[in-house]
Amino acid sequence: MENKQERASQYDEDSLTLVGAVALGTGVMIGAGIFALTGQMAEMTGALFPFAFISAAVVVSFSAYSYVKMSNAYPSAGGIAMFLKKAYGTTLPTAFFSLLMYFSMVIAQSFLARTFGSYALQLFDISDTRILVPGLGIALLIFAFVVNLSANKLIEGLASLLGMVKIGGIIVFGLVGIAVADKTEVMSSSNHLEGGLLGFLGATALGILAFKGFTTITNSGSELRNPHRNVGRSIVISILLCIFIYGLVGFAVSSNLSLEEIIKTRDYSLAAAARPAMGDYGLWFTVILAMVATAGGIIASVFAVSRMLAMLTEMKLVPHSHFGMPGSIQKHTLVYTIVLGLLLTAFFDLSRIAALGVIFYLVMDIAIHWGVLRHLHSELGARRDIVVIAIVLDLVILAGFVLVKIVSDPLVIGVACIAMAAILIAEVIFLRRNPITSEQHDH
Repeated sequence: MENKQERASQYDEDSLTLVGAVALGTGVMIGAGIFALTGQMAEMTGALFPFAFISAAVVVSFSAYSYVKMSNAYPSAGGIAMFLKKAYGTTLPTAFFSLLMYFSMVIAQSFLARTFGSYALQLFDISDTRILVPGLGIALLIFAFVVNLSANKLIEGLASLLGMVKIGGIIVFGLVGIAVADKTEVMSSSNHLEGGLLGFLGATALGILAFKGFTTITNSGSELRNPHRNVGRSIVISILLCIFIYGLVGFAVSSNLSLEEIIKTRDYSLAAAARPAMGDYGLWFTVILAMVATAGGIIASVFAVSRMLAMLTEMKLVPHSHFGMPGSIQKHTLVYTIVLGLLLTAFFDLSRIAALGVIFYLVMDIAIHWGVLRHLHSELGARRDIVVIAIVLDLVILAGFVLVKIVSDPLVIGVACIAMAAILIAEVIFLRRNPITSEQHDH
């Protein structure tokens, strides 16, 4: 009996405040969105990249509607896994789409980790960074693991502190960058544009990756105070904060670097933009800010994603082994999450990590909206027209992004398709060998 209690997931009710939940959401969003995606988006759409952030914000605003409705109705630690269960039951679709979200969140952690390494090395004159970038990212993931073994209060406190520091620092960067800039637009070059509408759709898809961190808030329902009200509020506040910050920084970068410079420094474009705007002190300021932001983002993301996998485990939708480890299921899923993140950080570069994350997330997002439209709109009081618009926008953006990548990097599309097929096949086999009982369906 004691062993069972120890193995069970434990959630500290009312341990997260509204401010803490917003810090967790913005921590993941800002870490990924600003520091590494700016250059990749510029590569796809040229001088229009600041507007791609705004385009992504419009898509996410429609998308967030379903999450806010479900968060207010079904707050839980399972977040998206629980939402999918409400829509599809304890079934293969719930397991498959939940795992897509899980892997997209692990991918986001690897993205943050490599971004941390890319920025940290700008403080040193090092020509070959191929080993050091993933090495520093791995060190950060291990640090995030240690922090997440501690109490929720420490995680919330650290995430809140880092969140406030980075929001304040990035606003300062944006305002100063625009104020001291000697030009007001990016110098475009047709040589670097993927072309027209497709390029803009591809950049918008990457911009959505910069906003998807709001979904981490949905995993805090069992711990957030007054969750039926505050989960939805946290999502809205986080998105609004990031719309303002992304727009500000996008225009600051475009005012201080040419398009060619932004693309050349795409893994650390904010640091590159800081030098002409504020000199060496600006470079130091931006690098330290990036390191703080990515560290906070990883801590917040690991906190949320390990809890989602724990919920899937308790639903009996995924296999689970303790591998001789002591402690609760949450601790075990934390270990699995970090190990997967370490592997991705070691072997994938930033652009491919981002592409995988976009594809997995948009497929899962469409499934969420379809579940609301098909099964839950009456129960939630959701407007079907808004949900339909969200689905159409997701489909258009996903199609545009896939077409761009088929031309520029077909390998990553192949990897994404193989990975999704592998997840689906593994789940089919697991659920056939471990059928869900009627009692488990009821739960």
